Formats: sequence, structure tokens, C-alpha cells
Amino acid sequence: MQNNDKAGAGGGISRPARRTDNPLILKLESLAPLADDDRAVLERISAKPHLVPAGTDLIREGDRPDGVYLILDGIACRYKRRANGARQIMAYLVPGDYCDLDVAMLKAMDHAIGTLSACRVVRIDLSTIQGLLQDHPGITYALRLATLVDEATLREWLVNVGRRSAEERIAHLMCELLLRLRAVNRTAGDGYPLPISQEDLADTTGLTGVHVSRMLGSLRARGLIELSGRQLKILDLAGLEALAEFKSNYLHLGGRDAA
Repeated sequence: MQNNDKAGAGGGISRPARRTDNPLILKLESLAPLADDDRAVLERISAKPHLVPAGTDLIREGDRPDGVYLILDGIACRYKRRANGARQIMAYLVPGDYCDLDVAMLKAMDHAIGTLSACRVVRIDLSTIQGLLQDHPGITYALRLATLVDEATLREWLVNVGRRSAEERIAHLMCELLLRLRAVNRTAGDGYPLPISQEDLADTTGLTGVHVSRMLGSLRARGLIELSGRQLKILDLAGLEALAEFKSNYLHLGGRDAA
């Protein structure tokens, strides 16, 4: 009889993934296979979330981190604020994302992490993280891949702010979020919740709120998107990707073989 089980990165048996709504498991399995015991421990550490309102800092700039925050629902962000109050958003944290596994090495945070929408969040203490990294090489491997994707995404965001037009910046962000949210089962077709304000989009793309409003109107007029309340529907994904010159390779979805 042929054995169809595959060995994971840690040498354990990795079987076809069981159905789960856990976004951390879904995210990591979009990058690398996980064994059953890996999935079980990830379910366990994310089992007691709490609700955090929009506009709440999970970690403030200057804080000494004492844990890792995992986003299960909602959108959070990394940001810095200038003395004049101006904010630059440097990354979005969507379901399945977490902040800074290596925070114990830092004496103080150089940026803040805050919620853009209401979020379900789990705080994981550092000893639990250290145990995961020591005892579950398959999880460690997947987390390392996720860190590399975060770094690649930051590079793409630098290109977005520095070299794309206003309309292209917003289009590119919408394409990226579709794939990131699809990987954790948070989309419906080519649509997804977008529970952020035009001010948030402005602080993400380096534009003014007025300019963001105009660009959203332009994307609607082109027949590329429909934005109703806090729900985005991409009407012409190929057209939106062409406008943004979007290439998904930096997200490395589907694991190493697909990258």
C-alpha cells in the first residue's frame, strides 16, 4: 500500500490539513505543511481571545514588550507618529498575523501597534513562544517563512509609497489584501471586509484624505471596484491588477514550490 503521508519540516508526519477557521493555522499552512500536533498547539494558544475596540494601542512606541499579540479578527497596523501628530502606517496586521516574535530582544519598541477596527486578539506570553520554537520545528519553520514574507511585504510597501501613482497605490493595496485575506478564509469571491477609514488609507499611502476620496471615485468610475460601507468588492480583478502592476510573488502563497 502506498503511504501518502508527507514529512513536515520538523520531521513529523504532516497529513492533509483538517478543516479549520483558525487564521494562524491557515496562514502558516499557506506557507508550509504542519503536523497534527503543530495544529493542536496553535489551536490551544489562540483559544482565549479578547475583544479590543478600534483605535486602541496594543503596544506603544517606547514600551518594553512582554508578549506577542495575535490578530484573530479585524485589522491592526504598525505605525509611527511625528511630533506634529502626523501618522505613517507601515504595515497592516490581518487575521493570522502576529507582532514581533523576537520582541524579548528589544528594550523598547521603535513603533506602535494599534487597532484600526475592532479586533479579536490573543496575547501570547514569551515563555509560550519560546516553548513553541524549541519543541515544534515545523511551526518554527513556518514562522520563519512568515517573517520573510513580512520583510518582502515591507519592501513592496516602500515601492508603493515611493514610486507608484496615487491610484496605483490604492489599487495595489486592495489586490494585496484580497490575497492575504483569502489565505485565511476571510473573503467572499473577490470581495472582503475593509473596516478602515479613508484617513487610515491616507496614512497608509502617503496621500491626503481628499486625494484618497478622489482615487476611490476614479476606481469606481473605471468599473474596477464597488465600495459599500465597509465592504469592498473587486469587480474587475484583472483590470485592478493591471493598473497596479500587481505581482503576488512577494507574498509567497502556496509554499516554497509555488514561490
